[in-house]
Amino acid sequence: MARTCKWGILKVVGGDLWDHEGDALVTPANNRLSGREGLDSLVHAKAGEELTQVTRNICLEMRKINAPPCAVTNNVVTEPFALESNFKHIIHAVGPDCRRPNQDESRRELLPQTYHNLFDTIKEIGDIKKIVSPPISMGIFGYPHREGARITLEVLLGHLDGEEDPGFNEFLIVVKERNFISNMRTVYRESEDQLPGIDTTNQ
Repeated sequence: MARTCKWGILKVVGGDLWDHEGDALVTPANNRLSGREGLDSLVHAKAGEELTQVTRNICLEMRKINAPPCAVTNNVVTEPFALESNFKHIIHAVGPDCRRPNQDESRRELLPQTYHNLFDTIKEIGDIKKIVSPPISMGIFGYPHREGARITLEVLLGHLDGEEDPGFNEFLIVVKERNFISNMRTVYRESEDQLPGIDTTNQ
């Protein structure tokens, strides 16, 4: 799936994150930045022990001020370490964890805010044109797929078609789970005529 907007293109493809290249890789982190759950654990394994040590150090520093290493909706940027041939930066984005009742109740506000904070970080870094990312919170964190697919499409396409240049011109969502791909296709077909941009899937 591909959809082209005023400032760039959103693509959805199947496969693994490290089969692609970009300026930034987004990994779905937990608020402890532990690198031990779901897809994030695979990113840490690919990037190597240096990455895990860096996120561990962030955790220790934040603990000194009695704060979470990275609160929900926020993100932390690190070097890519062993993934440097594919990416310039890794952005550890903490989306809502729907296994936690309070985050599940607020998920419709937390997920868009996670993406908006990600956009702010991308603009601050300044040299990011292509982003490679899984759909945030849709894996081990248990966000309902149909609802999550709709919000993800609306937020990303709205940003790529907004009044202000977002600073990047390609957002690549890489999906491994067949169930999410199916839900994304269904949502896209149902709402295509209401979404910003034009379909360029076959171009």
